[in-house]
Amino acid sequence: MLEVGIVGLPGSGRSTLFAALTGGHGDVGTAPIPDERLEPVAEVIGSAKVTPAAVQVLDVVGAGPALLGNLRQADALLAVVDGFSGTREPAADREALGLELLVADRDHVERRLERVRAQAKSGDPRLKEEVAALERVLAHLESERPLSEYAADLPAELEPLTTKPLAVVENGPGGIDLKLEAELAELPEAEAMEFRDGPSALEAVLREIFAAADLITFFTANEKEGRAWTLRSGGSALDAAGAVHSDLARGFVRCEVIRWSDLVESGSRAEAAHRGLQRIEGKTYVVRDGDVLNVRSSV
Repeated sequence: MLEVGIVGLPGSGRSTLFAALTGGHGDVGTAPIPDERLEPVAEVIGSAKVTPAAVQVLDVVGAGPALLGNLRQADALLAVVDGFSGTREPAADREALGLELLVADRDHVERRLERVRAQAKSGDPRLKEEVAALERVLAHLESERPLSEYAADLPAELEPLTTKPLAVVENGPGGIDLKLEAELAELPEAEAMEFRDGPSALEAVLREIFAAADLITFFTANEKEGRAWTLRSGGSALDAAGAVHSDLARGFVRCEVIRWSDLVESGSRAEAAHRGLQRIEGKTYVVRDGDVLNVRSSV
């Protein structure tokens, strides 16, 4: 599951965005990713239940380097900027937040460099090479440039914040009314859609961060459940099987693949197969966005 961290300066509406996305409070929650293709797929198969793909959302209180460090393992970041208080400009908020992320990366690299320098006294050439690489990275950060602009490969396991996919939400009349969205998130979906006369403005934000993280969606469907899943772009059928269940990957035999639109147009799996629209693929097949997969497993 894609893990997204919310960042924002104090008073920006960070926690309100978390509540609007997840419908709850705390520091960890999930937000469904709307996909208009899922319902037709489930309907054709006769699935009793429909489950959209989701992102896990993390809310970290504060914006200091130590606190932001809690988001190093997140896949992407959602930044909230203040466009409602009248005391700050959204552009200035974004610039200040970018600097906070850069400073957090600089502190992180400095600590690692100090540790590796001490270890390199053993004479290990690999550690000496890492010291040199970290010194170049630190110099780049000290020139106030994010690591997304760093031309060379970064040292392994560095987990920088300034290379993560980033989407920005302006909280206010020029962007999204997060207070309203948080209130509507507590209502039944149909009632909330009627009140706002359409889907939530946050759906576009979720799609943006989904695309920025280079993810695709594939589907599985049977009589019990039609479900959307996320997979890194370029992932294989074996990767997709593992995303569904480790046992499917362990006993992978083959994968039956139909494009979602072909399945819906055909009206059934059997008819799609009869028309030659279903393919049998092996472990190395590269899954495409919108594929409906039926994994055959010996387990």
